[in-house]
Order: sequence, then C-alpha cells, then structure tokens
Amino acid sequence: MSYQQPYAQPQPELSDKSKVVAGILTILLGSLGVGRFYTGHIGIGIAQLLTCGGLGVWSLIDGILFLTSNDRTDAQGRLLRS
Repeated sequence: MSYQQPYAQPQPELSDKSKVVAGILTILLGSLGVGRFYTGHIGIGIAQLLTCGGLGVWSLIDGILFLTSNDRTDAQGRLLRS
C-alpha cells in the first residue's frame, strides 16, 4: 500500500525573470517603465513611461512591492524568481 498526500499543492511554474532585478529596475528607472517592460507588462510600462512613473511615487511603491512580495508574476502569469 503506497502513501499519497491527499491535498498536495502543485508547485507553480517559475518565470525566468527575477523579482530582485525587476524591483531594482523599477526603483531606478521606473519613470521610464523599464521594470514593467522587463516582466513583459507592456501596457503598464507604457503608462509609467507616459506619467513619468506617476511622478516617481508609483514607480517607488511598485519597486518596493516587487522586492517584498512573493506573488508578483510576469506577463504569462508565472511567479518571478527570488
């Protein structure tokens, strides 16, 4: 008789992109939308580019969230690597 875990959660697919790189790019070059272009979110990247990263506030908050949260994804919905 074999033992199986009845409620084992499947491991989510990981992106080839790094959340640390995305966070640093967003903090340093967020007014150009570089962090969002890096993760493949082209629409949000263009919005950050046109608004200068929400005058710096949006890009700073977005960069901090990239660095601290564990649920950020790329454009394909895959979790960013640590």
